[in-house]
Amino acid sequence: MQGIADVIGPKLRVLFCGINPGLMSAETGHHFARPGNRFWPALHLSGFTPRQLKPEEQSELLGWRLGITNVVERPSAKAGELSKAELVAGGERLVAKVLEFAPEWLAVVGVTAYRDAFGERDAGMGLQEKRIGSTRVWVLPNPSGLNAHYTLPKLAAAFAELEHVS
Repeated sequence: MQGIADVIGPKLRVLFCGINPGLMSAETGHHFARPGNRFWPALHLSGFTPRQLKPEEQSELLGWRLGITNVVERPSAKAGELSKAELVAGGERLVAKVLEFAPEWLAVVGVTAYRDAFGERDAGMGLQEKRIGSTRVWVLPNPSGLNAHYTLPKLAAAFAELEHVS
């Protein structure tokens, strides 16, 4: 099973970055494809999109200057199956991608993955001091249904904070 293609292009307002594809995403070729994942509802409820997209409509994000990539390309059932070395290597690939496409914002969904990928052990949610070239970095909660700390309204509110500054 392989990773999935990025939804990316020049002049993006926000490049959202998942941790890695889940098994269903890898199977379908669509980001955040598992029905319990709250990325698509949070994206809409926060104001990034005028309607809730389905995973198979992911290419429509480019029309709103939004994109999606992942830190690690390898699919897994849970992000916890990834090694720290995979996350660090993924962070290096992500930096190269961000430098190439220069989105205004990189929004990493998952603070633990961000900390591991970028060696930022004390990073929290929201705006980060780190920049990648001219790209500002924001950390969002993981929208996986396994992240019980964030209800959909709390997740949408976290996404809305970024939407208001981007």
